[in-house]
Amino acid sequence: MAVEELQSIIKRCQILEEQDFKEEDFGLFQLAGQRCLDEGHIDQLFEIIQNEKNKVIVKNMGWNLVGPVVRCLLWNDKEDDKRKYYFLMLDLLVELCNPKELLLGLLELIEEPSGKQISPVILLLLRPLQTVIQKLRHNRAYSVGLALSTLWSQLSVLPVPYTQGQMQADEYGLCQCCEALVEFTKPFVEEVTGDEEPSVENEKLKDELLKFCFKSLKCPLLTAQFLEPPEQADTDPLRRFAAEIIGFLSAIGYPFPKVIFNHGRKKKTWDYLEFEEEEDKQLSDSMASLAYLVFVQGISIDQLPMVLRTEESVLSKGLDLLENSLLRTEDSSLLHQCLEIKSFLTVPQGLVKVMTLCPIETLRKKSLALLQLYINKLDSQGKYTLFRCLLNTSNHSGVEAFIIQNIKNQIDMSLKGTPNKWFTGPQLVSLLHLVLFLPEGAETDLLQNSDRIMASLNLLRYLVIKDNENDNQTGLWTELEKIENNFLKPLHTGLNMSKAHYEAEIKNSQEVQKSKDLCSVTVGGEEIPNMPPEMQLKVLHSALFTFDLIESVLARVEELIEIKTKSTSDENMR
Repeated sequence: MAVEELQSIIKRCQILEEQDFKEEDFGLFQLAGQRCLDEGHIDQLFEIIQNEKNKVIVKNMGWNLVGPVVRCLLWNDKEDDKRKYYFLMLDLLVELCNPKELLLGLLELIEEPSGKQISPVILLLLRPLQTVIQKLRHNRAYSVGLALSTLWSQLSVLPVPYTQGQMQADEYGLCQCCEALVEFTKPFVEEVTGDEEPSVENEKLKDELLKFCFKSLKCPLLTAQFLEPPEQADTDPLRRFAAEIIGFLSAIGYPFPKVIFNHGRKKKTWDYLEFEEEEDKQLSDSMASLAYLVFVQGISIDQLPMVLRTEESVLSKGLDLLENSLLRTEDSSLLHQCLEIKSFLTVPQGLVKVMTLCPIETLRKKSLALLQLYINKLDSQGKYTLFRCLLNTSNHSGVEAFIIQNIKNQIDMSLKGTPNKWFTGPQLVSLLHLVLFLPEGAETDLLQNSDRIMASLNLLRYLVIKDNENDNQTGLWTELEKIENNFLKPLHTGLNMSKAHYEAEIKNSQEVQKSKDLCSVTVGGEEIPNMPPEMQLKVLHSALFTFDLIESVLARVEELIEIKTKSTSDENMR
């Protein structure tokens, strides 16, 4: 019945001119075609669509059958013998139908599903969508941009897998979709790169691809976790996706260095103003993601200019050479006089620069390990001299914390073994005054200096526990009043001021959150503008947690001091 009904509609339309087709004809054609599918007359429907006499009708009306055919493919059993006919019919409709109507129809189908239904639809329709866009003669860039934006919007709601097991299971199909999306995009990238004479349409297509790449850097790549160890990198689908996206950027004329340098300018030089609107919303996150992928994950790092790659190569070789030299040297064998030679002193200072300024994580970590190795090779006076030098010159809380930990280790060895005059008595007192103080008193930025402050408090706690007041091997107890005035009391005041400031900021942020506005927050003495209130609250609560941690250790140190001094006083009264 359904087949006869469809044939009747087609027979009536065959005598009409294309422009005379009525909206009623489209509805009847779709309804009859849907019934043919429901009743299982797929082979007869296929013959009707394939019939050359029906070419004009199928061109104008056939796109209405794409949705029903797609639903049959998604709902029917994969072992169903009719599936091959559904695929053949889908290909035939893509070949025969009006590409403009098909494009809109396919994008509507992609937008419909949610949750776990998103990826099956995308994987099924990417190839037909690609074919349809390639058939369009006009507004290709607009069509590519619309398709990529629709696809990205759907993929952006899928959860990003974090573990290797989740990646392999790919429950929501995100990894498969990312790989398929690369294949979908490649022909359009090749179209841009293969055009020897740039045109306005070509530049617009390049712009759409650029926006898609930046969107992909933000989602899913900004939150993606990459497999470790590195030898598993080739099996990581999200890492492969990242490499392809960075490759697309380079192919369309925006290699990584150009993107980063352009982003750093006060005035951007993107070609189309339309992109500027996108920029404020996501570009910073995209840039951060891109920098991480290149510098930390090492993806496409060969795109860096030769001068930067040369610098990396020289640094790496220099660190290898230093490591080789130090490993041939016995511990504590380098005399302190060596530090009077300029090149000897510039080595640890250079390592500190690499540790704090180098954008390449592996080199930063190696520099830290080599600085420790270098310290181990110096004699006691050399260690003492270097510690004083780096405390005065590093201007980095993390480096200062590292040095303070080394000072603690040297004191520990001295107290447990043969006393070392450089890490006990008057020499140590001089060093402790460099460590146990706040550079700007109560006004010191406690958040910025939190690493150093925590290391200093831990050192002080250790000294109070290990050195009895009557022994006073470290000189701590004779200097206690000065330490309290220069360090402990200003720290108390600074903590009270800092906590009051951040609690006020939290209250302000909570009020702003009710109004759903963007706001600014001052952290570490710097204002961070346009931060969503939820993110601001996280930053502020994190700062308060740091202050609470410092306060807790400070309270324990003062409690230990009180216990020790009371105990000594009681012994002296006996």
